[in-house]
Amino acid sequence: MDRLANEQILDVIGVGIGPFNLGLAALLEKTECRSLFFDQKSRFEWHPGMLLEGTTLQVPFMADVVTMADPTSPFSFLNYLHEQKRLYHFYFLEKFQIPRTEYNHYCQWVAERLPQLQFECKVENIEQTEEGYFRVTVISGIEKQKQTYYAKHVVIGVGTRPYVPEKFQPALGDRIFHSSAYRSKRENVLRTKAVTVIGSGQSAAEIFYDLLARQPDHDYQLSWFTRSKGFYPMEYSKLGLEHFSPDYTRYFYHLPKEKKQSALNNQALLYKGISFNTIGDIYDLLYERTVGNGEPPVHLQALTELSSIEERDNRYCLSLYQHEQEEHKQMESDAVLLATGYHPYIPDCLKGIKHLVETDEIGQLVIEEDYKVKLNKESHNHVFIQNGELHTHGVGAPDLGLGACRNVTIINQLVGKEVYQTYEKNVFQQFGL
Repeated sequence: MDRLANEQILDVIGVGIGPFNLGLAALLEKTECRSLFFDQKSRFEWHPGMLLEGTTLQVPFMADVVTMADPTSPFSFLNYLHEQKRLYHFYFLEKFQIPRTEYNHYCQWVAERLPQLQFECKVENIEQTEEGYFRVTVISGIEKQKQTYYAKHVVIGVGTRPYVPEKFQPALGDRIFHSSAYRSKRENVLRTKAVTVIGSGQSAAEIFYDLLARQPDHDYQLSWFTRSKGFYPMEYSKLGLEHFSPDYTRYFYHLPKEKKQSALNNQALLYKGISFNTIGDIYDLLYERTVGNGEPPVHLQALTELSSIEERDNRYCLSLYQHEQEEHKQMESDAVLLATGYHPYIPDCLKGIKHLVETDEIGQLVIEEDYKVKLNKESHNHVFIQNGELHTHGVGAPDLGLGACRNVTIINQLVGKEVYQTYEKNVFQQFGL
């Protein structure tokens, strides 16, 4: 049995330091909660492989880590601009969507101001003591020192991880890789004679445009295939955006389980499409390249699935299947970029409490409306989830604009009172009867 004095027990430990747990740490500054947050990375980095010049967030700058919960917070994006002496630059920019590189730099600025964030620290295991507290084992630093911490609550904020279909995983390497590694491996691609992009979302489109813009300085064939019905834009109407609200999250959570997956399947373009601007940029560049009946070495094709990859004489033979024609085709490529998305996962550190957490019939965590993982016994100590509740809470789970709202729900439970205000009516439409 662990014999612990109260001062040895933290109120909360955060596992992973992405935008959501970063926001949680920043918002906890208004409270007396004692906290530590751990991440195995050496510093905060937000999708570093896709920090491409000219790319922006797909949400307004108010989706920073604190504003939607506390606009007066010193950790707001506007205060960051103020301290960076960039307020007038931003004022004249007159844009809601900020550069992705600036969002990353802003988050690094926040992280540098929060001493409770511990980088280069891997959470190895989480167990529960007889008293109900969580015993968290952390391996830190180059020396791999093992330390033990205790907390009343744990917040898992590891997010999602790159997904590559199992059949393509043996082929992964310097010239076949997931889109998340694009920036670090781009030079390998630019030296080849034929490049293929797979996928239909924003990442695929941004990579295709980047390669299209660089094509004149290199000599490669550029192809883009997707099994989707077309290169469609993301739904970005104002009423469509209301699905990324606390109101819709509440509505979705109370739907029958069998209705939830059906709803998610029908909402793909709410979060999986391509921005209008990126589609426009691609089309405009293709139009310019074809002036005077020019024929750039470019191929775009929807309804076409990559079924296999085989290496032959240092090149790759791709087998493709066109769904409507029900025909197969083979082609050669020197590089393949797999923009195949991200999947949620249950981190290995939860193995120590695996016997306590409830999962559904396909192994997903059962998550309660207030973001607690459902345990199979009564407890005053809880595990919370950040961006792992798409299956229970709907399309807003990964949305940066809803992160602060989720953190408000978590913080008010950690403290036991309303620290941050919540609102019942945030949209003009009604989602249910």
